[in-house]
Amino acid sequence: MDRIVGVETEYGCLLSEEEPHINSELWPAKVKNYLFRKANAGTIDLHYRDYEEPPGNGGFLLNGGRLYLDMGHIEYASPECLHLHDLVTYELAGDELLQSSLVALAAEGRVSFIKNNVDHYTGATFGCHENYLMKREAQFTPPILGTLLTFLATRQIFTGAGRVGQSNPLAFDFEPPQPEAQVSFQLSQRADHIVNDIYQWVQFNRAIINARDEPLADYRKYRRLHLLIGDSNMSPYATALKIGTTACVLSLLENGCLPRNLVLADAVQSTRDISRDSSHQWIVHLENGKSIGALDVQWEFHELAQKYLRNRSAETNWLLENWGFVLEALGRNHESLIGGVDWVTKKWLLETFMESEKLCWDHPWLQSIDLEYHNIDPVRGLFFGITPGKRIAEWNNSVRRPSAIHVPPTNTRASGRAHAVAFLQNSDFPYVINWDSIACDGRDFLVMADPFQTYNEEVDRFLAKPRATGAAVDGDDG
Repeated sequence: MDRIVGVETEYGCLLSEEEPHINSELWPAKVKNYLFRKANAGTIDLHYRDYEEPPGNGGFLLNGGRLYLDMGHIEYASPECLHLHDLVTYELAGDELLQSSLVALAAEGRVSFIKNNVDHYTGATFGCHENYLMKREAQFTPPILGTLLTFLATRQIFTGAGRVGQSNPLAFDFEPPQPEAQVSFQLSQRADHIVNDIYQWVQFNRAIINARDEPLADYRKYRRLHLLIGDSNMSPYATALKIGTTACVLSLLENGCLPRNLVLADAVQSTRDISRDSSHQWIVHLENGKSIGALDVQWEFHELAQKYLRNRSAETNWLLENWGFVLEALGRNHESLIGGVDWVTKKWLLETFMESEKLCWDHPWLQSIDLEYHNIDPVRGLFFGITPGKRIAEWNNSVRRPSAIHVPPTNTRASGRAHAVAFLQNSDFPYVINWDSIACDGRDFLVMADPFQTYNEEVDRFLAKPRATGAAVDGDDG
């Protein structure tokens, strides 16, 4: 991949019938407090990061990532990763941190964390956000953005997590939704909740691309592409495809090699149409008046990636080979993707259950099964009972590394940050830790503007300086 990438995951919290449901927002806080105050998984924030992030709301972890509370959800942000295998490993570390906390708190039978994106009961959505570091000089002209949106709208044919039913959220101008045909099952959990193509205010107008330019690095060299459209994937193989194919397309963008005349007439409508198309034809309409299938769109991107990116690395070749394998299977043999593509896996589980129990798609049991597919508990989560084919199983098994909850990637600045976290856990110095800086005693700070550098030596020298304990911290994270 050779691109700095990070993933933010918001988790739902599901309580059993014997657990008082007033505790649905208490348990995320309990787990957060356990991780920082009992398990010593990281250093808790001593300062306000935002008006909704007071001191103690979260903090940075020993693996270089971050965990905090956001709008009642617990959110885990992976450390910066340079390679695809690492990214998937550290994304899974969030699941391990939360599940191990429930076990330590003897709550795993009563409380579950659900890695999905919709609440079937309230209609709320919560996100899985992707962050890609890009060259500042990358051109984002309307045709280029339009082509990128086309890729993002169509990639859900292999990245979608699947969902039972539908939502009809209001658009930003609060127009009442038009009457729509009932949808039994669709590809994506986020598709119904995306109401704009590019926008800045994520809480009020969820867009495919979040427009804020906050690189968390040297702004003269880098920009950060922040995506809101992706589903949370239970399958590590699907996560790899989601991140890897997008990284390939961004490399094509930076090199001026994107396909031409592949801009959608309406990216938001196409996102919803593809997700809801039970025929799996997935036809979309282009700005030039032509129509094309989402599968054909993905083949065009794949062909260009093969032409310009093949043999850059063994990891790139693995990605290109598996991207092609999945596209072929989507056209011919969905069952070969069970355990690898989440929507295919979930649909197969649901249809098997419906057949055995003689149920229809509107039965409320199906929403419960939908949720349990995303339960991160390996003992109870339905995903973990699936046996995929060899290709998919080997990848899914290779990226699960328990040490990732407390050991950072060794080739990005997450390594230096993790050094600081470990040091400050055992000191009395007031501190401020950010993605791109560390501050001590309110006056001295170290800027880490290049995420490709580890900063191990710089951090060690910075922390070795003599300091007075107990000084007030008067800096913030900007």
